[in-house]
Amino acid sequence: MQPLILHGIPNCDTVKRARAWLAEQGVDHLFHDFKKLGVPPGALAGWRAAVGADRLLNRQGTSWRKLDPGQQAAAATPEGLDRLLQAQPSLIKRPLVQWPDGALTVGFDPADWARRLGR
Repeated sequence: MQPLILHGIPNCDTVKRARAWLAEQGVDHLFHDFKKLGVPPGALAGWRAAVGADRLLNRQGTSWRKLDPGQQAAAATPEGLDRLLQAQPSLIKRPLVQWPDGALTVGFDPADWARRLGR
């Protein structure tokens, strides 16, 4: 069985809360730091298929608002979105979690996470 992998940025408040919650629950997990490690090669297509492009792309954050209209327009195609997220992983909604059963979720929902972990 694969480990729980939490993808995110360490200074993101939601990621901090999620990591603290996992620690409080005694859940072992791997942390994949987008800032240091980037997006895993080939992962974006699978992530888009699992959660959808709209759920994956954070259009509410300052990173999105800083993009010029041409960059934002590029996100309309799967290829353009992948290039954008690969180049600027801070545009990915966080945390993105790969669960041991293979499921993928975006965001921090303690009730859902507890259910997934059988708690």
